[in-house]
Amino acid sequence: MDYVDGFVAAVPSARREAYRQHAEAAAAVFREHGALRVVECWGDDVPEGRLTSFPMAVKREADETVVFSWIVWPSRAARDAGMKKVMADPRVQPDVNPMPFDGKRLIYGGFEIIVDA
Repeated sequence: MDYVDGFVAAVPSARREAYRQHAEAAAAVFREHGALRVVECWGDDVPEGRLTSFPMAVKREADETVVFSWIVWPSRAARDAGMKKVMADPRVQPDVNPMPFDGKRLIYGGFEIIVDA
């Protein structure tokens, strides 16, 4: 069964194109190391919450947009092996492909798919 890594981040709105280029370059590396699909979504209708919300979770500032992303892998084992290779790949190192957002506010996790309808 496929396995998914999910991500939520706050990206400076003025850096949308820089983020897109960063994500596109990183996606190629993820795909080369076993990912089946990489999806990057720019927030368009992401409401503020009273108790919880995407903006609250990433401490979004007024000049930022919430980005929601996921990577699909063939399995957890493929993800674990692929992610090791990705993290060691020089093309995704900060000096080559710096993150155009505050990585300390990035939320991420791995998820086992239980329904895929």
